[in-house]
Amino acid sequence: GSRAMARIEHVAVWTTDLERLRSFYVSAFGATSSARYTNARTGFASYFVAFSGGGARLELMQLPGLVAADQAATVSMAGLAHVALVVGDEKAVDRITEALRGQGRTVAAEPRRTGDGYYESVVLDPDGNRLEIAAARQ
Repeated sequence: GSRAMARIEHVAVWTTDLERLRSFYVSAFGATSSARYTNARTGFASYFVAFSGGGARLELMQLPGLVAADQAATVSMAGLAHVALVVGDEKAVDRITEALRGQGRTVAAEPRRTGDGYYESVVLDPDGNRLEIAAARQ
């Protein structure tokens, strides 16, 4: 067929506090960060963060005048629902969920087995983005 081979290379997330969000992913998940890119003309700045297990990277992006997600006019918007991070086994999900709770992060869903067979929790990052913390599927 004429279909191209495709994979997700990265997912981009807007933030009003680029350094805070970069620090969160580096400290909470051991991600590595690219150097900061800044466009001096527009004020746009970004980092790419990569995870040791491979897979898609996150691009964290900031632009002056951006409205914080928690201040947006709508309660629920079409678009990105969550980012899922596989962290190892079920014990790793429990351990990381508790560590993030201890750091003041909101746990939106306690570790559990979902109807479709995943073991996961949902934790909010510093901007309120939903992160599924999941065990690798057996």
